[in-house]
Parts: sequence; C-alpha cells; structure tokens
Amino acid sequence: MHLAKGVKYMETKKCRIVKESKNIYLEFDLDSKKARISLTEDKPNEIKKVFNMIILNLKKGNFIFELEQVEENLFSLVSKEYIKQLNAELNSVFLELKDYELLEK
Repeated sequence: MHLAKGVKYMETKKCRIVKESKNIYLEFDLDSKKARISLTEDKPNEIKKVFNMIILNLKKGNFIFELEQVEENLFSLVSKEYIKQLNAELNSVFLELKDYELLEK
C-alpha cells in the first residue's frame, strides 16, 4: 500500500475471520478491544458502530489492517478485498483528520 503524502509511519493492526455457531465475522483488533462485523447477517447499525470505533482509534495515529490466515474460500476472498478498500479509506480519513487538526496529540 502506498502512503499518502505527509504520512510517515503506519501501524499494522490485525483482523481475522471468526466462525461462531452459524455466523461468520470479520474481527478487528483495536488497541485493547475487538470489534466485529458480521459477514453472514445484515446489521448496518453494527457496521456503523465498528466504523465509529475505528475512527476513534484513527485519531490516535494512522494504521492499516492486515488479514490473518487468508484461505482460498469465499469469506477470505471477500474479506481480503474489503480490507484493501477499508485501508484506502482509512488513509483518506486520517489525512482529513490531520488537515482539520482533529488528531489526538
């Protein structure tokens, strides 16, 4: 991934696919917390909640997510592409936060 101009350091946070009962989640490590997005259920409010948590963490410094244990199945392939798009968006949002001086010092 290419860093945008003005971005010097980027932390890598882990995410993984988690199976519980009949549900499959994409789980993100956010400092001491974990956040999950269901890959098998339509829960837009849960997705918003996770994105808000990610944005709060982004205010502390720029980072990207890296998917652990990518397999050759539909959920892994979809998650890999999802993470790729999410990382691009996170970089853009970080730069906006920086431009508006909304980062934590």
